[in-house]
Amino acid sequence: MEILRYRPVPAAAVFFGITRRCPLHCKHCSTSSLLDSEEYPEQLFRGFAETFTAENRPEFVLMSGGEALLRPRLVQDIAELSRAVGARSHVLSGLYFAEHGRIPRPVKRAIDAVDHFSASLDVFHEEEVPRAAVFRVLKELMDEGKQVSLQLTGTGPGDPYLADLTAEVRRVFDDRVPMLVAPVSPHGRADAWLKQAPLPRGEVTPAPCAVSAWPVIGFNGQVTACGNQDVMDGKVPLPPHLYLGHIAKDDWPTIKARAIGNPMVRAIRATGPEYLAERHGSKGGCGAEGYCQTCWVLSKDPAIPRRVRELALEPTTRLVEERTEEMLVGAGAVSFAQQYGITEYAELVTLGLEEATAGAGAQQTAGSTP
Repeated sequence: MEILRYRPVPAAAVFFGITRRCPLHCKHCSTSSLLDSEEYPEQLFRGFAETFTAENRPEFVLMSGGEALLRPRLVQDIAELSRAVGARSHVLSGLYFAEHGRIPRPVKRAIDAVDHFSASLDVFHEEEVPRAAVFRVLKELMDEGKQVSLQLTGTGPGDPYLADLTAEVRRVFDDRVPMLVAPVSPHGRADAWLKQAPLPRGEVTPAPCAVSAWPVIGFNGQVTACGNQDVMDGKVPLPPHLYLGHIAKDDWPTIKARAIGNPMVRAIRATGPEYLAERHGSKGGCGAEGYCQTCWVLSKDPAIPRRVRELALEPTTRLVEERTEEMLVGAGAVSFAQQYGITEYAELVTLGLEEATAGAGAQQTAGSTP
């Protein structure tokens, strides 16, 4: 809930894509990961985490892959470095090890080190990792007091698999495991079989982009303001306005400053790319069809970056940006899940909230001085 609520806050978190490798072969994998996929030295990512300080750090540090837990020592190190400066960590896993009975010791140490553990589960994962095995691991971790959640994907609100799975999770875990339910993304291996009809183009109005708020570290250390896989894979040339740097030479304070201060990214967060193109394009638009597609070509029209830089200097622009952020944060986690997930399942992100709140209160009471 906290992570989703603060998703619109610039640089409140950073995503680490610490490996592209994965032993699973899921048919919808957005990164097209394989066991022999690319992987860069651990020190590249560890070194960047070492630049966090108590005075300048992200609130949340999120790790994924590929399969992040193929590098358990790195997950553990990043989690410990984050905790040392007051940041909280999260790892997402496909639970490739779940069928083997015991959680491997290095993997268990990594899971113990993070503040929150999330598992992916969908019809494609279940072809390789049985649902019962995933449930067993989650139960084991919950019995130890670990905060856990599930990230589920399906074809849409009418997908019978999602109806069955969410109902079983609620029953088995007594509504204690929150779920973020999203549609399958048309990237990676899904691009070959998932066909999506383009949305009808209506009147262009401001549509803030919350997912451009947090820096994303790619598998090669490149940092972008957006985690769209087509951009990160080079299927679409990286738009200059989305490039934030590289962790081989840039530290967290530098990346944070760019994420917060980049005029184009600021404008995209506040009004969305289509509105920018319509309002400031030299021809009243970029000619691109689609929200993300428009973002990718914004810099090709010199009139747009030029006008955005001018507007960024005006006090009223900053007020609009601040008000937009306040509104998005105030709308809360469910609103974010409705916009970027499957609306009909958005409320499932709140499961377990009362128990988590009670647990936090009990810890504070136990640690307080009478």
